[in-house]
Amino acid sequence: MASSPAAKPDDPKAPTAMQIAETVIALAGNGMGRAVLDQIRRNGIEHGRLTRITDEGKAEEVRYDLRFVRGEKFEKDKVRLDSKTPRGEYALVYGEGRIFGIINGSPFIPRADAMADFIAQRAHSIDALLRYKENESKLSSAGKDKQQGIDVYVIDMTDTANRRTRYFISVKTFRVLWLEYEETPPDASSTVKYTRRFYDYRPVQNTWVPYRTVLLEDGKQTRETHILTVTYGVKMEDSVFQNPDAQSASGNP
Repeated sequence: MASSPAAKPDDPKAPTAMQIAETVIALAGNGMGRAVLDQIRRNGIEHGRLTRITDEGKAEEVRYDLRFVRGEKFEKDKVRLDSKTPRGEYALVYGEGRIFGIINGSPFIPRADAMADFIAQRAHSIDALLRYKENESKLSSAGKDKQQGIDVYVIDMTDTANRRTRYFISVKTFRVLWLEYEETPPDASSTVKYTRRFYDYRPVQNTWVPYRTVLLEDGKQTRETHILTVTYGVKMEDSVFQNPDAQSASGNP
């Protein structure tokens, strides 16, 4: 089905990008916006599984645990992603402004593509839009459109690292239905267009969370993620996000 012409961004009757984003934030917090999101989603743990296509073209299932503690902005966040694959277990950790890996209790330097993917999952996300103001990101409107019979608002967000994400938001529910961005993967010569689609929104502690996410690269599905459980307000020790070498050094007399 062909898309109808998008409305002009400067249409005086159309809501601004900020008005759209603020409505998304309000409804994501079950009508109470940042007051609930900041209180409930300050920290948490997510258990899930994802199916990804390997370089050999085979489907691989991964079990994961995602733990996080929010800072004032993304740069101050602490995030740990533990993954269990048929080939082994490892963790990627973001803390103190850098990324490192942990395997068998020892730190390692992750591959460039793994780090790029880890950063992209955070920078191009619903959470990034919900926290656009805290992160000092800029918004602009790309008008209104109809795609696959669904009316959507289209807004662009550019963060302080000049990464741009385009969001497609339901006119009816003000939920993010999908987002798009372009990046050149490490060691690649051409740009890839990524599309992240969100499904199965469910209420979690007075907030709304999509339990199924599909990632496409240049129109081809490469990953599907299913949340099994997510709990906010979970207390976590700082040691979860610390480099094992640093912990050992601090423990020495």
